[in-house]
Amino acid sequence: MRVLGIESSCDETGVALVDASGAGTPRLLAHALHSQIAMHQAYGGVVPELASRDHIRRVLPLTREVMQQAGCRLQDIDLVAYTQGPGLAGALLVGAGVAVSLAAALERPTLAVHHLEGHLLSPFLSADPPEFPFVALLVSGGHTQLMRVDGVGVYELLGETIDDAAGEAFDKSAKLLGLPYPGGPHLARLAEQGDPTAFALPRPLLHSGKPDFSFAGLKTAVLTQVRRLGEGITDAQRADLAASTQAAIVEVLVKKSLLALKESGLRRLVVAGGVGANKRLREQLDAQCARRGVRVHYPELHLCTDNGAMIAMAAALRLRAGLARTETSGAFEVRPRWDLAAA
Repeated sequence: MRVLGIESSCDETGVALVDASGAGTPRLLAHALHSQIAMHQAYGGVVPELASRDHIRRVLPLTREVMQQAGCRLQDIDLVAYTQGPGLAGALLVGAGVAVSLAAALERPTLAVHHLEGHLLSPFLSADPPEFPFVALLVSGGHTQLMRVDGVGVYELLGETIDDAAGEAFDKSAKLLGLPYPGGPHLARLAEQGDPTAFALPRPLLHSGKPDFSFAGLKTAVLTQVRRLGEGITDAQRADLAASTQAAIVEVLVKKSLLALKESGLRRLVVAGGVGANKRLREQLDAQCARRGVRVHYPELHLCTDNGAMIAMAAALRLRAGLARTETSGAFEVRPRWDLAAA
């Protein structure tokens, strides 16, 4: 069973082929990814119409590239999976439309996949895949959630952000510091040069006793510091503020993850999503979990951002679990807003 996965929810076009034959973990045969970062940098953020048009240009060449890498023909595909949501409506329509059209031409079924489930299951693509059950820290774009995962499709929400997500806190703080889009990775690199204790920034809800998050107050505190320093802000102060911001975000994510592990009684943590690539977050989680005898699993670094491999893997694992609702009629819809618990 070969599953082609297409991801087009925002500003990355991803295509991948996964082999779900046999009893072992499905195997990634090939994947290709195009990022739109360079195109959106001039605007300081994602422009939805430009994103959609670029997906149209990229998805078929990437599909050909993946099939060539895998040494397979289009006729060798058994199922075409695509991201149904959440995401930008126009961008989702491109991936869904191509997937359904390709499947119709090949007389194959399609499978709609939840974008966040793709991230949640992406560590199964790594050399050290997790085992169920586990606690998952999902830190992707506008989403920050802690979930108990007892199996594919068996998800219990433990906590989530009540306002800004961790990724938004990184990006918005970076913009306040005058860093280019996408801000999060630039802030993390600048933070390496700074003192994480230089500025006393808030850790909202840190001691609430609940695994929920809030980062809006942190963003406001960064804005206050930037205004106080004014135009005379030095490079050293900018680096210190970046380091202090990162330290605040990471401390909250680590403490809440540990709380969710304690309350659930589980000894395994999965971290997924773009913020999961953050070096300081990985270091802190590894250290704290090692002290508690907790195993931590991450996706490979190049698979932390949006990609087709996670969509193909999620589809393959759903097939294995008997949860796949495949479609052969050629009809499809996209869901820009879609709760993972309802997937």
